[in-house]
Amino acid sequence: MTSVDPASPRVSPEVSKRLRRKVIALSIAAALGGFLFGFDSSVINGAVKAIDEDFALGDLPLLSGFVVACALLGCAIGAYFAGRIADRIGRIPVMLIGATLFLVSSIGSGLAFAVWDLIAWRVIGGLGIGIASVIAPAYIAEIAPKAVRGSLASLQQLAITLGIFAALLSDTLLQGAAGGANEPLWFGADAWRWMFIACAVPAIVYGLLAWRLPESPRYLAGKGRRDDARGVLASVIVEHEVDAALDEIEKSLREDRENARTASLRGKLLGLLPVVWIGILLSMFQQLVGINVIFYYSTSLWSSVGFDTTNSDTSFVISVVTSIINVAVTFVAIFFVDKVGRRPLLLIGSAGMVVSLGLMAVAFSQAVVTGDTPQLPGAWGPLALVGANLFVIFFGATWGPIVWVLLGEIFPNRIRGKALGVAAAAQWLTNFAITETFPWLSGFSLAFTYGLYTFFALLSFVFVFFAVPETKGRSLESMDSLKVERRRASVSS
Repeated sequence: MTSVDPASPRVSPEVSKRLRRKVIALSIAAALGGFLFGFDSSVINGAVKAIDEDFALGDLPLLSGFVVACALLGCAIGAYFAGRIADRIGRIPVMLIGATLFLVSSIGSGLAFAVWDLIAWRVIGGLGIGIASVIAPAYIAEIAPKAVRGSLASLQQLAITLGIFAALLSDTLLQGAAGGANEPLWFGADAWRWMFIACAVPAIVYGLLAWRLPESPRYLAGKGRRDDARGVLASVIVEHEVDAALDEIEKSLREDRENARTASLRGKLLGLLPVVWIGILLSMFQQLVGINVIFYYSTSLWSSVGFDTTNSDTSFVISVVTSIINVAVTFVAIFFVDKVGRRPLLLIGSAGMVVSLGLMAVAFSQAVVTGDTPQLPGAWGPLALVGANLFVIFFGATWGPIVWVLLGEIFPNRIRGKALGVAAAAQWLTNFAITETFPWLSGFSLAFTYGLYTFFALLSFVFVFFAVPETKGRSLESMDSLKVERRRASVSS
């Protein structure tokens, strides 16, 4: 957005607090799209066994896995087009479209009569989630003052982790009330169906909140609605700085129109601009380290250590521990991202993931296979658990939220919508690939699998060190100069 800050020394503490509360409230409402993603990604895990029984998928493991992962394909499509649509009709209408798609999907999934229509409803929900995943960081980046933009953009990841926990709690309560996921609950419908229908609640809440949000001042200014843009700016920054902020936005928009021919993502580096590749690779590395393996297949890890994961209470405790850790460490990023910066946190996260994933790879290299389940003898079991939870800590405090922050602010204004969509689509497709390949890779060798994720974590460190610029403390309108400054910095060093 702009270089002004409600915490300016010329502003009284009361006004500063009021403005900051307003921008925090707007950012929380926008970030609820992440809650939908977290809720959806976890709610299916509580229902998948019952779905296998109802639709006779026990002998069709690939189809069963596709029911879980198909929403991610919808996410990729929704993310790809979200930015382009938002540039045409506005950020708020696109949020409402996302909420509507998710609402329709939740009800349709709960009423599904065959596996093919369940998949169709899941893909529709994925479209909504993909849209929300792009619009939230873009909107927050455009509404938030630069001094707190990183912390507020980190709310997207916090919302995702809270959504995972809420879905876990919802599944457990519904399953417990019915006596099993495949047992009838209300109106004769099985509990697993109510798990999906419960998704309608956050979808409605998100839609209602989005409906009350003000439009992005950058979008309004771009459509010639100067007075409306000024009104939004006046609600989040101090009055005497509003005109300067609006002038900066309009200057950026004029430059964009004058340089419309450069608004393409195409470039000389394998067909795309270097900054677009940075966004794509950031998104891919966030998933290539295997974070979703920990959340989707955590019971396999704990079973290898010797826990009885067939007991529902034990499974609940296992999932709760991982979810609480994930939620808690996100606050680390929220606190430090605007103080330490984006690059240092990513580098620390990559280094920590290399160590923790490497520990898991070494531990599973000592596994003894009993039946279909590898067992970790002696101290290797506890060491694997330490490695898994350290991995969640390092990821949740760094790469989880920081990538969303960077995607919202790294791209120049003239290509932000398109580039953010491409990067987010790459993230969802990589998520799909990791989710689909883990069962096969783990059947081959868990040591190899975690070793592969360790390798990707190491590559992520090298990538950040040499390619990712620091965006801390910069206005969105100044991002075009990042490339020049990075070149000067490399020469002087």
